[in-house]
Amino acid sequence: MNTFGLDNWAVLIVYLVANIFLGFALSRKIKSANDFFLGSKNIPWWAIGISVVATYVSALSFLGGPAWSYDEGLSVIAIHLNYPLVIVFVITFLLPFFYNSGVASIHDYLERRFGLKARTVMSLIFLTSQALTTAAVLYATALVIEFITGVPVEWAIVIVTVIALLYTMMGGIAAVIWTDVIQAGILLIGALVIFFALIDQLPAPLVEVLSSLKDEGRTDALITKLSLVEVSTVWTGIIAMTLFHITVYGANQMMVQRTLASKNIGDAKKSYMMMGYGAIFIYFLFFLIGILFYRYYEGQSFENGNTIILDFASTLAIPGLMGLIAAAVVAASMSSVDSALNSMSTVSTVDLYQKFVKADATDEHYLKVSRNFTIFWAALIIVPAILYANSEGSILEVLSKVGSYFVGAKLSLFGLGIFSKHTTERGILIGIVAGFAAVWYTATQTDISWPWYCAIGGLFTASVALISSLVLDGKAEAYNEYTIAGQRIRFKQEQLEEKQGNWYVVPGKLDNASKYLLAFFFVTIAALWLFNYLL
Repeated sequence: MNTFGLDNWAVLIVYLVANIFLGFALSRKIKSANDFFLGSKNIPWWAIGISVVATYVSALSFLGGPAWSYDEGLSVIAIHLNYPLVIVFVITFLLPFFYNSGVASIHDYLERRFGLKARTVMSLIFLTSQALTTAAVLYATALVIEFITGVPVEWAIVIVTVIALLYTMMGGIAAVIWTDVIQAGILLIGALVIFFALIDQLPAPLVEVLSSLKDEGRTDALITKLSLVEVSTVWTGIIAMTLFHITVYGANQMMVQRTLASKNIGDAKKSYMMMGYGAIFIYFLFFLIGILFYRYYEGQSFENGNTIILDFASTLAIPGLMGLIAAAVVAASMSSVDSALNSMSTVSTVDLYQKFVKADATDEHYLKVSRNFTIFWAALIIVPAILYANSEGSILEVLSKVGSYFVGAKLSLFGLGIFSKHTTERGILIGIVAGFAAVWYTATQTDISWPWYCAIGGLFTASVALISSLVLDGKAEAYNEYTIAGQRIRFKQEQLEEKQGNWYVVPGKLDNASKYLLAFFFVTIAALWLFNYLL
């Protein structure tokens, strides 16, 4: 674009100032580190749910989603079919452990189950992986700012980071959640404006365009080919990416922390279920936009596919539209960046600083340390964000590939923790090393696609960990208290209530609401098949 225009600048600046103001307003309620981490547990479930959705969707979907389906068709949605399965597993088996503990860091569970070394290793893995993935989000946003204003990518990365830093540092998790609610609304409005404008600009009626895309094989979302090399198959989505996303939502401090701010476990579960129901509609919209762009641009090549949606928006003579699009993508980005900064600050303070530096300081001291760590991580993630600028593929796919190197270890550590009787700390540490080696070999020496890295890494980590535990420490005489079986024994012996209202507090029992979500999974698959069949 040659000029951004006063009306566009007005839209963008008002949005950015509003975020900072909201962070300042919420900062008055932050009196302790616990307020900073958990928001005093008074945030409504629907706001937390929207925040969960906004955090994972982010700018990567707004830019990378259409870019991905532009190249490969609607089959890429298979990667996201699994959310109902994922959410049911997480709220049934994992979330009760974290919520019942009453702590801010989910890694506290690992210390109780295995020991301090396991907690520390996983904390370091989280910080490393989260820094890299957050950097990818920053780069995606910088593309937008450069495209519409001419500001270099490097400066754009710094600007977005500083703004997200300001309100996160002031308002903590409450600022993260409430700004996410606003950001989600702006993102949805921006996407819908683009969608309806694109329909109006298509060379033929929508039904005719979709029919022609079907003839080219671009509307088939359910590729049933059995292949470990192909990325976008049903089996990849239902098997490999189910394991991947269980880790993202069930063993990820950034996601779980906001649900720990819920008033009760029922609210925590309901907030997660919003993602289970809403994800498929959001990703379908972005991927549908991508295949429609393929017809609009007649399949032409782009130097960087992540700018397709921006290129289209710049051709529309709608006052303030580019300002809205810029605000939408910046909003999506900051909903991920703020969450990452807050969660990395939490882990750095609770899992590392309190454990190894100063264990008996005042709450005010930990609040100050938390804010200092927020600044530290904001400065650090700028470096890999700039390095991502060399990437030309879909930034959504880039992020997924980066994350896939780490999720196997997370999945196995928490999975063995809740299910295994005999796994020990020494065994799990050996297993993590073996799992990383297996993923590295798979990625560098085979053609197996990245979604399977989690399954491969998890399988090697779990197998080696269990064998090593038996060899080094022998069989356990009883289930640990922090396993599913151990929790059931505890609830029975202490005669604890298994439910709060309609929701199970004890891990491992299926809530009635989860049964409807499982049914929704099958309805989703049927709907995608009908979409292609009826064209």
